[in-house]
Amino acid sequence: MSTEPSLDLPPAQQARSRLTQMRILEAGTALLEEGGTEALTVAAVASRAGVSVGSVYRRFGDKDRLLAALQHDMIEQFNADIVRRFAPLSTEPAELIASAVTGLTDTYQAHERLMRVFLAAGATDPAVARVGSEAAVDAGREFRRFLEPVLPLIDTPDPEVRLDVVYRLIYGTCQNRVLYGDLFESDRPMTWRQLTDELVSVARVYLLGTPGT
Repeated sequence: MSTEPSLDLPPAQQARSRLTQMRILEAGTALLEEGGTEALTVAAVASRAGVSVGSVYRRFGDKDRLLAALQHDMIEQFNADIVRRFAPLSTEPAELIASAVTGLTDTYQAHERLMRVFLAAGATDPAVARVGSEAAVDAGREFRRFLEPVLPLIDTPDPEVRLDVVYRLIYGTCQNRVLYGDLFESDRPMTWRQLTDELVSVARVYLLGTPGT
């Protein structure tokens, strides 16, 4: 399966048409979360959304284009959540780092079920992987932009590298957890909150030289 076709979808102009499009996307998302890409068929989406098969084809085309639209819809929601969650409790460097790390892990947790589907699909579908990579890079830019005030405090010739490594660490940890759960690489149970707290401490030490509070 490939999501390579471009998403030049016709705009939903009328309120009824926009509602139908939203119902199709919601139905597709639910099917992906419940059964992965194998559960996503045009007929199943139409039945779940309460619309005709023709309505799905007219708005999204075939299954590949529908999957691509669902991936883009998830990414838009993911990015909006990151921006919303990157809300510092204060301007103190240690708190900025905590806000950035927590915002990223909380966003992954919120989108865990659907993210797992696209991560698995990306292992065999280059188009899904490409779109996912672009989204990850964009999220990394937002992460580093949020932590720009901390840059002068990072005692290294290239502080940008440190921010990049911190993002890679959190990104890789979250992706691994989404795909495999919390006991894949360790037999020590750890909740998302516990993992987040430890990642905050690691990031503070690596960037500021102190765990901070």
